Amino acid sequence: MDSNQIVELFVSRGLIDRSLAQDILHEVDNSGKEAAEILADFQVINHRDDVWPVVASELGAPLVELRNWTPPEQLLALVPAGMARLHGALPVAFDAEGLHIALVDPMNPQTIEDLRFALGREVVLAIAPDYLVEQKINECYGGEGKAMEDILQQLETGVNANLSAAELEAEANSAPIIRYVDLVLFQAIKERASDIHFEPFEKEFKIRYRVDGALYEMAPPPVHLSVAIISRVKVMSNMNIAERRVPQDGRIVKQVGDRQVDMRVSTLPTQYGESVVLRVLDRSSVNLSLENLHLPDAIYEYICDTIEKPNGIFIVTGPTGAGKTTTLYAALARINTIDSKLLTAEDPVEYDIDGIVQIPVNESIGLTFPRVLRAFLRQDPDRIMVGEMRDMDTAQIAIQASLTGHLVLSTLHTNDAPGAVTRLVDMGCEPFLVAASLEGVLAQRLVRTICKSCKASYEPNESILMQLGVAVHELGDKDFFTGRGCEICGNSGYKGRKGLYELLDITDPLRELITDRAPTVVLKQKAMELGMHTLREDGLRNIYLGHTTIEEVLKYT
Repeated sequence: MDSNQIVELFVSRGLIDRSLAQDILHEVDNSGKEAAEILADFQVINHRDDVWPVVASELGAPLVELRNWTPPEQLLALVPAGMARLHGALPVAFDAEGLHIALVDPMNPQTIEDLRFALGREVVLAIAPDYLVEQKINECYGGEGKAMEDILQQLETGVNANLSAAELEAEANSAPIIRYVDLVLFQAIKERASDIHFEPFEKEFKIRYRVDGALYEMAPPPVHLSVAIISRVKVMSNMNIAERRVPQDGRIVKQVGDRQVDMRVSTLPTQYGESVVLRVLDRSSVNLSLENLHLPDAIYEYICDTIEKPNGIFIVTGPTGAGKTTTLYAALARINTIDSKLLTAEDPVEYDIDGIVQIPVNESIGLTFPRVLRAFLRQDPDRIMVGEMRDMDTAQIAIQASLTGHLVLSTLHTNDAPGAVTRLVDMGCEPFLVAASLEGVLAQRLVRTICKSCKASYEPNESILMQLGVAVHELGDKDFFTGRGCEICGNSGYKGRKGLYELLDITDPLRELITDRAPTVVLKQKAMELGMHTLREDGLRNIYLGHTTIEEVLKYT
């Protein structure tokens, strides 16, 4: 359960005061311990399990003992394995009142409502320590593969694609379809997927998910289930399931255990049905600071200095999925103080951040980036974030904003940092205005990092070193590493990602070149003379440090 909820509960019941609550939460952040353990350390309670009688009293639910108890098979059968994992739910009793369920996160009332709807029966909340509930779920239910097989056995009959909207919605809301889609989402989120793809073809229906930038395929369901499964996703995201001829956009907010996960949903009509992609926005992963991005020291210090400036433009550039928005959010978090007014224009707003006014751009109603930016300037902001500079109007207003005393943060799609300058000029911005307003450009890429569990050194062949632009005689005693593949990394050899960076600091020599409309290659050469390290050079640094492989650096730089 969330530490803030536990501490707030103790405050509301008069067990601790607000000052002690702040000390406890500060200790939670610094120590990495849970609130229950800190409460015991502060001698508010004797043992971490003593928080659960307080939770039970607050919710008016019974406290159950799970330590030496094993639920019977017939009780476990009432909650399918996929649903138990998805909701962090463990059945503990069944009587005239209904099905009694203990939850990993009992403070979330929506979970009980979701279970009532999905199970089609009355559900009664029971309270037990969250770690014991999670432990029992893992002990009592088999692997996800078995859960998937059990559900698919219930889906033997095909679904007619020509059903009416009402019939299609009823099919999409049938219990086996709900369980199957929930399990697919749970598995993908558990694997830290950033995107989930549902792709219908003539003779197969593929479900793939993207982890650390690479796509992996799930065991495919029968092709005749494609209509019902896609309809279920559309129902969850409040789309029109009867409309299959035009693209649609929607959003799903899902509670997965004790985490809230947002999913942006997009449909695309294809020859054999609708292709659906879910972008997973895990709110728990956006609590990032610049420190947690593991930036090189020089770049970290530069960004910290730049975002404190009263005016100017700072741009982060790179392809889709390079982590540009994450970097900007981390920068915003650092300057999100009580004495600063921060405004963002995004398409769409990916994460809600307390203390920042965020505006979703909606071109269909005329709420475009230029229109929002013009309105921003009448809202007395200190810092402005523009999701993306797409056109001349947006870029010109951003320049005007910077010249009138505002700091503007934004993104661009270019291959390298010097290319951002040329892109702004090509859009129609006057070079002298670009030179006057631009403070710096950070180009970045995300590369997969080698799995620490199966990391091993090896000798790369000469041809791949030539592709990297490194001669064998230049290597000296440098080591190269790769991942052999293990269970922890799913035999991929990679686990997690990290950034490669290229920072263009706009100094006076570069401002002169920009004003003279110098081409990108000249700007890049001059920047390198002044000390800029390219993406490839940062990639080489990470290879030599053993963070990533030659293949990853060649792929992204």
